Amino acid sequence: MSHKYSLVHLTCISCPPPEFIRTAAAAGYDYVSLRTIPMGLPNEVPHLLTDRVLLKETRAASLETGVKINDTENARIFDGVNVQEYAPHLAAAAELGIKHILCNVWTANRSFYTKKFAELCQLAAQFDQDINLEFVTWAGITNLEQAAQLLRDVDLPNVGIVVDALHFHRSRVKLEELESLPKEWFRFMHLCDAVQEIPTDLDVLVHDGREERLYPGEGAIDLKGILSKLPENIVRGIEIPHSVRTAEIGFEAHARRALEYAKKYLE
Repeated sequence: MSHKYSLVHLTCISCPPPEFIRTAAAAGYDYVSLRTIPMGLPNEVPHLLTDRVLLKETRAASLETGVKINDTENARIFDGVNVQEYAPHLAAAAELGIKHILCNVWTANRSFYTKKFAELCQLAAQFDQDINLEFVTWAGITNLEQAAQLLRDVDLPNVGIVVDALHFHRSRVKLEELESLPKEWFRFMHLCDAVQEIPTDLDVLVHDGREERLYPGEGAIDLKGILSKLPENIVRGIEIPHSVRTAEIGFEAHARRALEYAKKYLE
């Protein structure tokens, strides 16, 4: 079958959605995955679809290029979060036909994050959207087992899990853990590569995740093994931020090269 690829916003997080979509089209992608709900990180450039001008320009870029928007992020669960504050962001995403919302958990308080995740899923259901939980090595939910348990605890129909290859590898998840989980939980994933050795320093983990991921086939992550356990039609998100390479060859060339590496290695 013909696999579909999405360019994930973290690959060039400062790029506004209309330009990002046009770059994805030029580089040969089918979809984009946008970050339109800010995480409040240092030096983050917010791209808010609640801005009607940006929403209009984003829709125009998608229609002009034929590149669809697969998902948007990041509806985080963190201590003190008010889930209802995400409502305008989800409503704006719904105007663009975005059905999938990515979420992380950034608190260790299980009873709190379970309650808030359920609230978020119920809110998303009002917009005919699903909430897809990505476990992150240095976050509150760090591995597949914890993610799956949360989905079982809330027991709602519009839930899913996003497997990010970097976090899968660096959280030491085993391939066998995917086998017993419902296939319908997995709608899209994030592809990248990394060296075999897993850093123990938090700053290194964060730096690698946000600034220095490798092209598929350059490292040691068993990407083929991961994909073999996921649905055949899963959207393959390319999330490969690399500040040095982007500075050297430009964003479009970097995005194109990432896709070429992925297709050559995986197909």
